[in-house]
Amino acid sequence: MPAPPAQSLHNPVDHDVREIVLAGGHTPLSALLAQPRDTLPRATVVALHGGGMRASYFHGEAHPSLSLLTLGARLGFSVLAVDRPGYGLSSAAVPFGQGLADQAGTVRAALDDFSARYATGTGLFLVAHSYGGKVALSVAARDTRADVPLLGLDLSGISHRYAIDVHELGGFHGRHTTWLHWGPLGLYPPNTFRLAERLVATMPVHEEAEVGLWPEAFAGIATRVRVPVRLTYAEYERWWLHDDATLDEMTGLLSAPRVLVDRLPRAGHNLSLGWAARAYHLRALAFLEECLADREQAPRRA
Repeated sequence: MPAPPAQSLHNPVDHDVREIVLAGGHTPLSALLAQPRDTLPRATVVALHGGGMRASYFHGEAHPSLSLLTLGARLGFSVLAVDRPGYGLSSAAVPFGQGLADQAGTVRAALDDFSARYATGTGLFLVAHSYGGKVALSVAARDTRADVPLLGLDLSGISHRYAIDVHELGGFHGRHTTWLHWGPLGLYPPNTFRLAERLVATMPVHEEAEVGLWPEAFAGIATRVRVPVRLTYAEYERWWLHDDATLDEMTGLLSAPRVLVDRLPRAGHNLSLGWAARAYHLRALAFLEECLADREQAPRRA
């Protein structure tokens, strides 16, 4: 009897990804959810997309290996990818979006709603890209909940200083910014740009208006972040400065108990849609494992 064919690591994982709606205060937020089968989650990964994208940024369809949702569920975590305020379902309630402070409040309320309705495991771990990283840091800066703790942040595509003059850019999306978002097109699987039409969205007005304020806002937010932080920079990151001097300044402003900086080769700004996505997602989940281990060992050290 011939042996069965070996299963490829790139075959679709048998974890369902479904759409849910969260109550973000007065603003309903659409989201994608993947949960481990036949077991409670060890923790919950909350994924926050960047400007001009949607939650499905973390569930790229161009290749099965790209999905953070199916990968995380396979490893025993729930993964919740949220459409930030002004995107998806909430675009009807807040057609102009929300500024950073309001987004942090809405997302925090949505996570409270999720935690009241679903098992979260040990706590929440935020994986965020670009503008989503700003929201994640803002959520962490205001987080005081102890019943569902915030375990850590894993951020990509963000620093505290832009590499370009955003005031002279003339809009953040269009052919003139393609090189900033993507880098070399060979970094992405075939059909990426055809399928990307489903997950690309217009950046809301209030969000776009505040983009240039981030360098000044970061310092006040960073001093109130009290959880571990990991920062990843793609080889072809072109939106943000990420030289050693910039990152020394940035990490020095963070009050986090632990800050790690990683670099991802063969990746552009939209790294979760490229061939390097699986490597990045595995590294992010490995950092979550470290945060869980630190939390478990803290009472023993005490």
